[in-house]
Amino acid sequence: MERAEIMGWTEEVRLAVAGLLATLEPAEWQVESLCPGWTMHELAAHLTLSTRDTLRGALRAAVRARFDFDRMTAEQARERATRFTPAELIAQLREDAGSARRAPGAGPLDPLADFLVHSQDVARPLGRVHAVPLEPTLAALDHVRTSVFWGARKRLRGIRLVATDCDWSGGDGPDELRGTACDLLLVASGRAAGLVEATGPGVQRVAAAL
Repeated sequence: MERAEIMGWTEEVRLAVAGLLATLEPAEWQVESLCPGWTMHELAAHLTLSTRDTLRGALRAAVRARFDFDRMTAEQARERATRFTPAELIAQLREDAGSARRAPGAGPLDPLADFLVHSQDVARPLGRVHAVPLEPTLAALDHVRTSVFWGARKRLRGIRLVATDCDWSGGDGPDELRGTACDLLLVASGRAAGLVEATGPGVQRVAAAL
């Protein structure tokens, strides 16, 4: 997979997420996303950090959070949400859509996977349908499924994922979990929302692990 192809996908997905956020009504910015405790405003702020955080800033944030990654990212998002309005954050996302910069420690596919997953973190609690492109979603799914960082190896141990909207499968079983590529990506990233329409004996096993 060529880096230019990944960058093209990432730019497309970033612009689509910015477009989705631009449709939110004022009250919807305070609705909780699929990220527990994060409002849509805070989630948008988090997304802008993908291209704007620095190693020094990340280290300072890590020290303040006592090296708890989840706490660090939450604190960074909330602090940034106090500094920028939703309109300003959307503008930043559009401005940086084609940027090759990544958060410290992130690999080439991590920003793509992050934006694809977070698009659903925004859309689903609001009852929106936000379609994602299939090929980039499969690339992100393969990455997340095998990445140590995302935690899917442990979460999906003994589970074979099978896409219902294309010819794709991954994992060594013995229990199958079937769903759309988008839903499987959510499951691999630890979102229970991906299980809502999933089928197969793997559903209960994964649900117990989330």
